[in-house]
Amino acid sequence: MMKQNTIQNEFSFSGKGLHTGLMINARFLPAEENFGIQICRVDLPSRPTHRALAEYVTETSRGTVLTYDEWRVSTVEHALSALYAMGIDNCLIEVDAPEMPILDGSAKYYVEAIERVGIKHQDAPCEELEIVQTIEYENESTGTKIVVEPAERLSLEVTIDFQSEVLSSSTAVLSSLDDYALEIAPARTFCFVREVEPLLKLGYIKGGDLKNAIVIYDEQMSQDAFDGMVKALGQDLQRDASELGYLTPLQLPNEPARHKLLDLIGDLSLVGKRIKGHVKAYRPGHTSNTNFAKQLRTL
Repeated sequence: MMKQNTIQNEFSFSGKGLHTGLMINARFLPAEENFGIQICRVDLPSRPTHRALAEYVTETSRGTVLTYDEWRVSTVEHALSALYAMGIDNCLIEVDAPEMPILDGSAKYYVEAIERVGIKHQDAPCEELEIVQTIEYENESTGTKIVVEPAERLSLEVTIDFQSEVLSSSTAVLSSLDDYALEIAPARTFCFVREVEPLLKLGYIKGGDLKNAIVIYDEQMSQDAFDGMVKALGQDLQRDASELGYLTPLQLPNEPARHKLLDLIGDLSLVGKRIKGHVKAYRPGHTSNTNFAKQLRTL
């Protein structure tokens, strides 16, 4: 049976919030056995602290949001993905805003910090969720299907399928969490240019730019509209609006699919146990991921 782990020493990050645009400080501290992953809002007088579990998910439109009374933390999936994949069972996260910093839109910096401070092995056994029969989840409205089958350890296969001239269908596979740091952690979040203006109007992505997300331009707009969108993101990008493609160069092959796999691990970490199973997901997203995690929490 696997034993629990925490981090050897604390580490911290400061960076913009993707949606609030605030400068946010997040501190990760070692924790005792059976503590789990807990998040504390240090900016609130009562310093509310709760475990990162699926039952606290309240919103999933542009990231995973956890809420309980005044405790609210959004965009938690990248940090949770890194902790889970690196085998960290117990950790206290202190954050001074209602979301986590976006950093470069990936989990790379979290992984590097864990590798830098080291992992402390603990004596208590991990809580494990052993999948003994195939479990399925389906969301007809989004065309999403997630299946987990019995396996000796967690492995994942994610397929994305967008009706896009630039980004269509691709698959990312992670056979072992040992490969996460190199193959998955550096994959950045992404969005389409056609989503940017509606998101800005809704008050989202105040901290978004071409450095913390892959921006995909797949529907031509006028040069003036294109330039205005780039300006709204606070960027200086000279580009012919008739040229479709990625406004942000990819750093990995099929990087968007890899990022969806990264997100899926973060959302499945909300089960609160080590999953022993092979997960196959078609067109996953935070809503389906976290609903599936809630389903697994009942087992």
